[in-house]
Amino acid sequence: MSPKSEKLNLDAPQVGRTIQRLRQAYNLSLGHLAEQSGVSKSIISQIERNEANPTLATIWRLSQALETSIEEILQDDSKSVKAEVLSSASTPIIMSEDGLCTLRVLGPIDTVEWLQWYEFNAEPGGKLISSPHEIGSKEHLTVVEGRLTVECGDKVREVLNGETLRFRGDLPHIISNPHEQRAKAWMVDVLKSSVMV
Repeated sequence: MSPKSEKLNLDAPQVGRTIQRLRQAYNLSLGHLAEQSGVSKSIISQIERNEANPTLATIWRLSQALETSIEEILQDDSKSVKAEVLSSASTPIIMSEDGLCTLRVLGPIDTVEWLQWYEFNAEPGGKLISSPHEIGSKEHLTVVEGRLTVECGDKVREVLNGETLRFRGDLPHIISNPHEQRAKAWMVDVLKSSVMV
């Protein structure tokens, strides 16, 4: 059951900014969001421009279409923390099956379903084997120390220090370090084709 159709005492500029930010993050036009939410294109446009005070029911429909919560849309960014420092000890680490590669998870938990980024370290002989991600996914690998080899589908490419390789994440892929020197890279994974640019 959807919430009541009642006007709210909202920070309308904040609500409009949040809806616009989420819509653009998913690469949705006003028309697409209108189709998915059942809220007219003109109303969404007015909300984003701070020309309309939406009802709770309207916010609920938009939050469902944007795969978020009402709380996220109503959150006042001016009261939220503007900076957060995490120690290296509080950063989660994922290890490859061979124990020779590590991924330090640098991205926040609230983007993990569509955007992830890591510090990747590979000892000599290390190999990270990954299953395909969601269709349309893309991975970005920037080597900052040593060299790495990437196998994606039937393609094999060596990535040198200072180079960035962008490749399909929706195919089986392997990142390995067949060299004698330790390698380090930054990895960014964009997991939903709907947010690709």
